[in-house]
Amino acid sequence: MRAAAVIPVHNRSNLLDRLLGTLRAQTTPFHHIVVVDNGSTDGAAELAEANGCEVIRLRANTGFASAVNRGWRQTDAPWVAVLNSDVELDPRWLERLLCAGADFATGTIFDAAHRTIIDGTYDLVSRAGCAWRAGHGEQTTNLRTVAIQAAPGTACLFRRDLLEQLGGYDESFGSYLEDVDLGLRCLERGISGVFVPDAIAFHHGSATLGRWHPEVVRLISRNQLLLLARHYDRDLIRHWLWPIVAGQLLWGLVAARHGSFAAWFRGKREALANFHPQGHPSPQLRDFLLRSETEIRQRSTDSYWRWYFRLARAAL
Repeated sequence: MRAAAVIPVHNRSNLLDRLLGTLRAQTTPFHHIVVVDNGSTDGAAELAEANGCEVIRLRANTGFASAVNRGWRQTDAPWVAVLNSDVELDPRWLERLLCAGADFATGTIFDAAHRTIIDGTYDLVSRAGCAWRAGHGEQTTNLRTVAIQAAPGTACLFRRDLLEQLGGYDESFGSYLEDVDLGLRCLERGISGVFVPDAIAFHHGSATLGRWHPEVVRLISRNQLLLLARHYDRDLIRHWLWPIVAGQLLWGLVAARHGSFAAWFRGKREALANFHPQGHPSPQLRDFLLRSETEIRQRSTDSYWRWYFRLARAAL
């Protein structure tokens, strides 16, 4: 089965070099490697070319969604792996995901600095529109194969015809939560994926800007509301208004604690300026969000989620 790797990159050529080394070591080789260079200035594009990759050079950083779309449209491989440039793959990563035979799949992503701690697996979403990467911070490897609704763009595999059917990632998101949006669009069509625990990757995490960089916070803040506007109908927003407000304000307090309240506020202001719910009544969406919250409540130990569930409990 032919598979292509699509890798958006913006600087940090040292991390890209590590990733490319792990691609060469795959037990099932990649047929095509496409590196989409988002205006790097540290030689990342030249490094990719020297390693035999096809390189698409963009003059500026157009964002993750746009770069990935440029990449998968450049290949005719029936399978497309979407990879952050700051991941490293276990040699059997591609082999194990291909064996799953699902429309899309992802595996266990460990923290590259602490290789027994899970960085994430698949994505879950609260009623507030805030996402959690299942398993984040856990040290257990006692995980099982399960059906999933959203695969993180950090390291995942898609059927190319599914990307064609959905039009790929929604480029209006730019970067952050575009992978969750794609998962919710799959939900609308009754399409699910699979989590394969022994398909292992290691993630250096927020290597380009940093997790609480103001631009990162602004984009996440904006895209949380964009996600709601895309998928919630007006009745659902009215019904779950309090959990939405509580979750969004709590996330603002977390941003403030990291010195990024102004960026959080800018993101919300941008989103609210053109906030028009476009979703349709969907029992499937309601069910997924409630199931997500059940799993988050059972697994997450983060103080944000403890406070969110305390405040939102009355609006189930």
